[in-house]
Amino acid sequence: MTTALFTPKAPSIDAVFDFDALLSDDERDWQQRARRFAQEKINPVIEDDFENAHFRTELIPQLGAEGFLGMHIKGYGCAGAGAVAYGLVCLELEAADSGWRTFVSVQGSLAMSAIAKYGSEEQKQQWLPGMAKGELVGCFGLTEPQGGSDPAGMTTTARRDGDGWVLSGAKRWIGLASLADVAVIWAKVDDPEFGEGGRAVRGFLVPTSTPGFTATPIPGKLSMRASVQCDIDLDDVRLPADAILPGAEGLSGPFGCLNEARYGIIWGAMGAARSCLEAGLSRSLTREVFGKPIGANQLTQAKLADMFVEVEKGMLLALHLGRLKERGALTPAQISVGKLNSVREALEIAHQTRSILAGDGITNAFPVMRHANNLESVRTYEGTDEIHQLVIGRALTGLAAF
Repeated sequence: MTTALFTPKAPSIDAVFDFDALLSDDERDWQQRARRFAQEKINPVIEDDFENAHFRTELIPQLGAEGFLGMHIKGYGCAGAGAVAYGLVCLELEAADSGWRTFVSVQGSLAMSAIAKYGSEEQKQQWLPGMAKGELVGCFGLTEPQGGSDPAGMTTTARRDGDGWVLSGAKRWIGLASLADVAVIWAKVDDPEFGEGGRAVRGFLVPTSTPGFTATPIPGKLSMRASVQCDIDLDDVRLPADAILPGAEGLSGPFGCLNEARYGIIWGAMGAARSCLEAGLSRSLTREVFGKPIGANQLTQAKLADMFVEVEKGMLLALHLGRLKERGALTPAQISVGKLNSVREALEIAHQTRSILAGDGITNAFPVMRHANNLESVRTYEGTDEIHQLVIGRALTGLAAF
């Protein structure tokens, strides 16, 4: 077991900026439950899990028991919590490790949201209660090997075969796929019944035990090592007619789910940033150079102050977007503002913290390099910086540059 120089603790930075005062009692309760879970279940083992590329499947039903899986969904055993409460849970889980916020996002914001938004009543009853409990796991297959930023160019197809469907193609970087019981697979349908010109993107529920479905964990990752991402091969996967998600037509289907996941990232990345800031602050008070703590030096205090300001700005932005979401007024461009800002600033905070920690900052005695590595993945998935810049640019100019 790794012996750490830094032990995560309850934030002390809140004494400077009373963010808790902006939350309801119910929101604070969700946050505290998620913080306890992270501190008791994840933090004691995460450095070893990252080192050994190990994902603790035994925590999945425990997350379900806490109500964290699909917690924004109403009914079907889900908690029906508010958007801010969900964001705060993402914040606390990612303060431990991005991999665990990613799990909650893939399970709840992607797979479960796809079924809840677009599924038939029978599909919802079949899958959602077990997924909310963590008894069943789902994944979301959109990204393909040639790239993820142009889903309209996907090559995975679904063709009619009698009364059913046959899916063929490949997906890549699909979280949880090798652990999943059901995969939400997006494919182009070549049939005059679907979309202009006979081609449209539709979603399908694929039990992973179906012949022809293969999920293989991607090796050699230097990021998200305590998590699972996979390649999926679809070799003439035969499905019944009712495998299609009836409410999802075109790319608005997967995009509606991606926006749910992007919203959680806005909060989650600030959790990773807060964890790094806490590590730097703690070490600045105990590491002494030239006869005094480095926290007494002006340059170190300037770094801490700048990082603190960015964390609080990011938190306030996340809260504003959460309140908009609760009113049903949150737009895709606003989500892009939050995702772009949170991840970009979290990475910069990780880099600045590493400089405060000096040589020790590259070791797993501190969580900072692990967060920095993970955030490189978070920066890429659910839309790269460049994609979000173009979404914002389109909103500002009215002109599409992609």
